[in-house]
Amino acid sequence: MGPVLAGVLQLLALIGALALAYIPLGNYMARVYSSDKHLRVEKWIYKGIGADPNTEMRWPAYLRSVLAFSAVGVLFLYLLQRLQGILPGSLGFSSVNPAQSFNTAVSFVTNTNWQSYYGEQTMGHVVQTAGLAVQNFVSAAVGIAVAVALVRGFARSRTGELGNFWADLVRGTIRILVPLSVVAALVLVACGAIQNFSGIHEVGQFMGGHQQWNGGAVASQEAIKEVGTNGGGYFNANSAHPFENPTPFTNLFEIFLLLVIPFALTRTFGVMVGSIKQGYAILATMATIWVGFVALMMWTEFAHHGPALQIAGGAMEGKEQRIGVGASSIFAVSTTLTSTGAVDSFHSSFTGLGGGITILGMQLGEIAPGGTGSGLYGMLIMAVIAVFIAGLMVGRTPEYLGKKIGTREMKLAACYILITPALVLIFAAASMALPTPPHSMLNSGAHGFSEVLYAFTSAANNNGSAFAGLNANTDWFNTMTGLAMVLGRFLPMVFVLALAGSLAEQKPVPVTAGTLRTEKPLFTGLLVGAILIITGLTYFPALALGPLAEGLAS
Repeated sequence: MGPVLAGVLQLLALIGALALAYIPLGNYMARVYSSDKHLRVEKWIYKGIGADPNTEMRWPAYLRSVLAFSAVGVLFLYLLQRLQGILPGSLGFSSVNPAQSFNTAVSFVTNTNWQSYYGEQTMGHVVQTAGLAVQNFVSAAVGIAVAVALVRGFARSRTGELGNFWADLVRGTIRILVPLSVVAALVLVACGAIQNFSGIHEVGQFMGGHQQWNGGAVASQEAIKEVGTNGGGYFNANSAHPFENPTPFTNLFEIFLLLVIPFALTRTFGVMVGSIKQGYAILATMATIWVGFVALMMWTEFAHHGPALQIAGGAMEGKEQRIGVGASSIFAVSTTLTSTGAVDSFHSSFTGLGGGITILGMQLGEIAPGGTGSGLYGMLIMAVIAVFIAGLMVGRTPEYLGKKIGTREMKLAACYILITPALVLIFAAASMALPTPPHSMLNSGAHGFSEVLYAFTSAANNNGSAFAGLNANTDWFNTMTGLAMVLGRFLPMVFVLALAGSLAEQKPVPVTAGTLRTEKPLFTGLLVGAILIITGLTYFPALALGPLAEGLAS
């Protein structure tokens, strides 16, 4: 079997598995967030934190709860790293320095999981399990909660109430993320991923020195890393490491895990707003972009130039032999079109155009299908913009799901789509203009610029993957990427929740002959076009200086 055919068959198997999980998981999540009953363990948690899960919140109260919970998470994780040297199970590692502690704390709380350190040489068992793994669960649950609040904004009328953040947070963690992660961890252990709390072992000599490996609760963290679209690896090689991702099957299984919730949330959306077809329209938009990007990535990586690449059967530099070009291409597209950031290959070693596809995937806003929750609310914002554009074309007040898209709604949607590009371009420009930051670039020219552009695109979009050619463990990059992660996560949430509150207060508008049918293929095409055109106009100059210049020159 040729490598191209193998890649295509893996893609078809993945699509089939996602299709099988779509309806049952989507319906289940809709029931979770619509139920008025609480599990016993959930009642204990509410009592412990002093929250009343039956109290409805307006959008300012919901936002304050999100920000307060996240701020406490940053502080706790920062202190845990700073105190690592005196904690049990530290494996002899010292405390993490302040700049890196700040960066890592912000990274995991914002669901970014950007790592400027070697996991197996920096973090002990306590920090990994009590700190990083816990944030993998709750940061993902926060994203789903915000998405559900926006869906309630569309579904409700004549009320500003969006639900209860603490109930949404706990339910998402207890009823969705934990069960899925337990099953996924068992599958990974059965397939060879490690799960232990062993110490450091010397396994031999390498280039004249001693090589050491430490164990860890890898399978359990790998499971929520993918299920929650987190992406932070136990080891520096991330999902290219055989302890995290031992076989071609586990590689495909991990891709399935990082896609299944974001895609299934479109079903949840359709059920909660009372129109399954609306969910299918959003699903079709996400799937069209995802499949298109996978096809482009495979083409760029298989359409190689030169005898060395032809003999290897593809652009194999930076890729694992057991995984191959096709599966690496699917993983790279999936991890950058979601907010996962896990990698099974080094994106810096992809072809020039292939690296550009990974950057563009993040620059779309990670909405195809996006992260757990963040992908859905990002796509719904783009849907609001698409119906506004359609309204301008026909001279009619735009409507979406029975809600008028007026001046206030468009201002909030416009702020949402502008904030992340502004962060990416400003931070990247500052890093290139100042004298010291460019010293962190491994390469010069277009590829070196792509390294910096990728870093801030990844940080501001809460992705977390890296081009692997940039030394980001400096005070400048630790601080600036940390700020990009904070602002890129929480400023968009302000606009999302404000929009949800505005929509929930409206009276539904009756459907007329002039209403745009947003469940039809025509709207799906309009939405895909709006996403690609808006992103292209925003980022094209930067892409032209980096990956496009490199790809056209090769």
